[in-house]
Amino acid sequence: MNGVRHVVIAAERVQRWVDGFADRHGAISPEREADTLLITGADGARAWLSTPWFPGPIESGPGAVTSFVLHARRERRVGVLLVRKGGYAAGVFQGARLLTSKVGSSYVQGTTKAGGWSQQRYARRRANQTAAAFGVAADVAAKILLPEASTFEALVRGGDTAAVQAVLADPRLAPLAVLPTGPVLDVPDPRLKVLQATPERFRTVRIDLDP
Repeated sequence: MNGVRHVVIAAERVQRWVDGFADRHGAISPEREADTLLITGADGARAWLSTPWFPGPIESGPGAVTSFVLHARRERRVGVLLVRKGGYAAGVFQGARLLTSKVGSSYVQGTTKAGGWSQQRYARRRANQTAAAFGVAADVAAKILLPEASTFEALVRGGDTAAVQAVLADPRLAPLAVLPTGPVLDVPDPRLKVLQATPERFRTVRIDLDP
């Protein structure tokens, strides 16, 4: 899909967006294409709609748009894990509502220009601090998310990808690591307000437009 434009909208706006597409391009024909809903206007314009964190079910035919809208807007129970070296956040969401959570920060030294043995000692100290921080984050995930893992439709991850992977490598968190996931959210150091805002990111629909 070379030259395709990308748009991301809130799940609640999907029906209105599709109606606007039909107004601009004429009567639409919806059909399934892989994990997307393809709608084609009378003038040949095309749009592929998908829910990156919650793929499918995608239908074809007259009821496809209604089915997709209901799928996108459904209030799902999900776990959210945000990790950076400076902090962590874990929360359980029902739709956009945060039901339970824990947020914290960890101290990891910044970079240094020291060389020689000082640099090596610094690197070891920083590595130990990072490992300890990720261990605390894993403890929090085990406390907040693990008891609910069987009820989650997905695990939403955010922060630094390597940090998230390091935390999820904890053997205790295996039931979380195997849950469906979407793209890793690019978020700043986890704080409560950052955690609370994540539904604005994962309860979205991606639209690829041609032209």
